[in-house]
Amino acid sequence: MQPSPEATNSAEVAPDSPNSAAAAPDSPRRELPESQRELADAFISASRALVAVAARSLADLGEEITLPQYRALVVLATRGPQRAADLSTALSVTPGTGSRMIERLVRKQLVRRTRSHADRRSVSVHLTAAGREVVAQVTASRREQISQILESMPTDGRAALSAALRSFAEAAGEAPEPDWALGWST
Repeated sequence: MQPSPEATNSAEVAPDSPNSAAAAPDSPRRELPESQRELADAFISASRALVAVAARSLADLGEEITLPQYRALVVLATRGPQRAADLSTALSVTPGTGSRMIERLVRKQLVRRTRSHADRRSVSVHLTAAGREVVAQVTASRREQISQILESMPTDGRAALSAALRSFAEAAGEAPEPDWALGWST
């Protein structure tokens, strides 16, 4: 099975791969302080585990939805309807890649396009009820899988971990769970 263009364009690049920015001949490599490097390495390890949870939660759907397509659904769930260009920007993909992704999601009936009444040239992308259901199912699956992992951790570090992860998500620009979990009406 061939990976979709959006999966290829947004794939994680290993820091030591020839495609990484650190390996580019014209990009300077900055040495991190040891404490920051250890923290970054811990997040990288945790992110691999979380990517595995994300992949399993999508596989449980029984539908073919890529991680980048799911990310588009989450952006629409968190931010509400978006113009295609704005959605592409939010996903850090080219407008062409974003347009193809939107078309695939329209065919799967997970999003719909709507023309503005004020400006007929302007089209916004909305999450459908089916799209909201996918986000809810995947979120529930992730929550269950992550809860199982957390149950195996010592309880004394959970509060600090929760605060650290919320701070990290906020610094990364992610909306807190309560802000979007109920979804946007369209």
